[in-house]
Amino acid sequence: MTKWEYATVPLIVHATKQILDQWGEDGWELVQVVSGPDGSNLVAYLKRQKEQ
Repeated sequence: MTKWEYATVPLIVHATKQILDQWGEDGWELVQVVSGPDGSNLVAYLKRQKEQ
């Protein structure tokens, strides 16, 4: 069975691409982007397969 690990990452609007590119380089896949609790910031949810 595949096992996953997850991360939540705050996104800075003017650097969103750079932030996501860096996490992608580290093997993370973007699952979803949602508004943060205050409604003004964005939060990215990412996952990657756990190492065995």
